Amino acid sequence: MSAEPLHYKSITEISDLFRRREARPSEITEAILNRIARLDREFHGYAVVLAERAVAQAKRCDDEIAKGIWRGPLHGVPIGLKDLCYTTFAPTAGGTTIHARFVPSFNATIVDRLERAGAVTLGKLKMTEGAYTSHHPDNQAPLNPWNTNYWVGSSSTGSGVATSAGLCYGAIGSDTGGSIRFPSATCGLTGIKPTWGRVSRHGIFPLADSLDHVGPMCRSAADAAAMLGVIAGADVNDPTALRAPVPNYLAGIGDGIRGLRVGVDRRYTQDGIDPQVVVALLEAERTLAELGADIREVKFPPYEKLVSMWIPMCSVETAEAHLETYPARKLDYGPDLALLIEQGRSVSGVEIAAIHHERLKFSGSLAALFSDIDLLLVPTMPVPIPTLAKMSEYGADPSILLSILRFTAVFDFSGSPTITLPMGMASDHMPLSMQLVGPHLSEDVLARAGHAFQSVTDWHTRRPPLD
Repeated sequence: MSAEPLHYKSITEISDLFRRREARPSEITEAILNRIARLDREFHGYAVVLAERAVAQAKRCDDEIAKGIWRGPLHGVPIGLKDLCYTTFAPTAGGTTIHARFVPSFNATIVDRLERAGAVTLGKLKMTEGAYTSHHPDNQAPLNPWNTNYWVGSSSTGSGVATSAGLCYGAIGSDTGGSIRFPSATCGLTGIKPTWGRVSRHGIFPLADSLDHVGPMCRSAADAAAMLGVIAGADVNDPTALRAPVPNYLAGIGDGIRGLRVGVDRRYTQDGIDPQVVVALLEAERTLAELGADIREVKFPPYEKLVSMWIPMCSVETAEAHLETYPARKLDYGPDLALLIEQGRSVSGVEIAAIHHERLKFSGSLAALFSDIDLLLVPTMPVPIPTLAKMSEYGADPSILLSILRFTAVFDFSGSPTITLPMGMASDHMPLSMQLVGPHLSEDVLARAGHAFQSVTDWHTRRPPLD
């Protein structure tokens, strides 16, 4: 077991301590709540902290474990929920001011699944307005614990901040254009964006339903696998949830990757990409090869046109999702989300058809690519983490946004699963990140590959300079 402080131990380590009765969920929960009280006033990861409820949950876990009841690897483990997960026990604002007092009449399916598995809900985590690119002007944005002058990503910002700073052991994020992957990258985390439909979206505030994915953000591949195993699966309340059986993602996670075919397209991953990102990705490729992976050069399908279509596609679906409140409460919206919805209300049916056809062509080409490889290796972002000043300088320049979406949005269009992994440190001492991408329902292979990489590298064990 690692010598890390308790608040930075992995879910699997904390779970093992509970199971061996060397620690109690209640004492760990109270310690994390104390840490939240001390640090979150600086980093603003939580929208609401549910201290009394969390302690009561943890004490029930104490009693169950003492009686020999074991609900699995999340039993007694304190986690956070992105504030687009419906909860009957706390408001679900979705990063908006309109819904600041909205308390749903039912829980999101994944909330019930997590709590049935014994997870302790510490609170709801902040996010950008409506899960788009920016926070509502009236809401304090979370700050990156690695360096508060740097971008923390979007939209699962609180999930990234809290997990990275040791204010929870794992968190739920959502991803429509990169919103699990960007905050995982900027905060040095491991995140799984599952296959579209692998995790139910019942009770999840939508940004763009056909692009929205829900998944875990953690500090290791094994932790993400443990969380995914709890939340994945069919749901009678979500007809789009896939009915495929859910494997035990932890069962074979240590089996290694010898013979696994990993594709690389050097043009896609190097042209126009910051040299620091390229160097770190090449080193990651070498590491995978040393672990026994079969590195194969491939040609990635044409993607530029599809990336340029992400904003109009997202805008149309967002406009539909907000019909009840926009334009009726237009003045309560922040400028970026309002602009997106306005754009969506003006997109024509012909444009939507063109996007749909381009999406089908790309998805088919990508599926064909996976007939020759098991996984694809790509960066998470084309540049190291930008500073807040640099992001402000970028402003509303759509070409910058499209450049940042180069390695993320296409896999939301295709519904492909990905795992995001820390792969190095930039010259400014901020994390660098990569993705492994797989064919649909290959989360078990992604978790195994991520775990293998993390078994011989220590990038995922680096922590922000807080303690």
